[in-house]
This record gives sequence, C-alpha cells and structure tokens, in this order.
Amino acid sequence: MSSDPYRRVLLKLSGESFSHAGERGIAMEEVLHIANQTVQAAARGTQLAVVIGGGNILRGASFTAGNSGVQEATAHYMGMLATVINGLALQDAIESLGVETRLMTAIRMDGVAEPYIRRRARHHLDKGIIVILAAGTGSPFVTTDTAAAQRALELEADILMKATRVDGVYSDDPEKNPHAVLYRDLSFQQVREQNLRVMDATAISQCMEHNMPILVFNYRKDGNIERAVAGEKCGTLVSSHTETASG
Repeated sequence: MSSDPYRRVLLKLSGESFSHAGERGIAMEEVLHIANQTVQAAARGTQLAVVIGGGNILRGASFTAGNSGVQEATAHYMGMLATVINGLALQDAIESLGVETRLMTAIRMDGVAEPYIRRRARHHLDKGIIVILAAGTGSPFVTTDTAAAQRALELEADILMKATRVDGVYSDDPEKNPHAVLYRDLSFQQVREQNLRVMDATAISQCMEHNMPILVFNYRKDGNIERAVAGEKCGTLVSSHTETASG
C-alpha cells in the first residue's frame, strides 16, 4: 500500500510529449523518458491511469482548417485514432521496463486494445496495473482534456495531474513573456475569471463541480511525475480553495 497522499491518480499526457520539441511524430526516447517516470511513480504503490492526447500526429480540432474535404466530425475521429497510436507506443515502453499495463480505448478495436469499461478499468487499477486510456471519450467535439476530467471522475481518482512542458500555470505564456508569474495555488474560480490556460473550459467546469483537484506540472524535469504523485510541492495546484500564491 502507498503511504503517499493519493491512492489513485489520473495522469494526462499531451501528444506533444511524445515528440521532440517543435517536431511531430513519435520519438521513442521521449516516450521512454515518460515511461521511466511513470514506472517510478507506480512503484510507490499509487494506482495510475493515463489519458493520452494525439496532437503530435493529428489534432482533429484544427485538421479541417486546411482540408475542406474532411468533415469536422471525421477529423475528430482521426484524432482519436492518433491517441491510440500513442497509447501503443507508451504501452510497449512501459512493459519494456517490466511493468504490466492495459491499453483501453473508447472506440472498440479488439485486435490491439481492450474496450474501455469503467468497472474493468477499476479492477486493473486495484491490481496495480497501469491503465492507458486512449481515443478520448469516443465522441467527436470533445477534447482529451475533457476526457481526462471525465475518466478521473468515473474512476474516482484523488487528483487529475496534467503533465506539461512548463512549470505550472502562469499569468501569461512563459515561452513568450519572460515576466509571466508562476502561480503555486489557484482556485477554480480564479482560473475561470482570469481565463488562465490550465485545461479547456469544459474540463475545468467538470472538475470544479465535482471538487476534483488539478495539478499542472513540468514532466520534462526528471522525477517530477514521481514527486507529484508523492505529494511534493510541484507545479500549480488548482482546487476549491480561495488563496493564491505565486513564486
């Protein structure tokens, strides 16, 4: 049993985390870096479910902009399939380290993954298996951020952790504004009022309504996934409290 503050964690990974900065496709050294951190975190006894994006391959929401022959709903389904490709890569990377996983998809594709069934996913987690969740919610016009919030609630996770390439939530884009302020703690209301870039509005609303805390942190720093799972001060915590701290 884990002595960490979180029994079960939903980890959200963007598709971009699977490629080199500024590039597309899958770079297996990047996937292995994430896999190593994920395995270290799971070794603490925390149950881990992982929701994956597909933006490194195809982002359905923007694909139709230059492809008028593709319907928007079709583009979203294409994006869902991209997340499955990422899921297969992560599954093999984690299992190459000797840890058991299950890849589950919201769209049935029995030849490569199990269908997502909530009770089955919970059973896998209870057995200490890392569960990788792909294909979003299985419906178009829904982001993987919203899918992460939905799965966190369905699986009764203690926290939703969003892995990013920056240290947390800032007052502005830190990659464009060097004077942007890093927040350590925020309330859901402050996120909405200030229109801060945490997750999409639907995901924030779901987490706010059901009091699901969100931790936004930098996965690129070695050991940060394990530190986050251990409850160490890492990134920005968004919850129902009202105080704000910056640093």
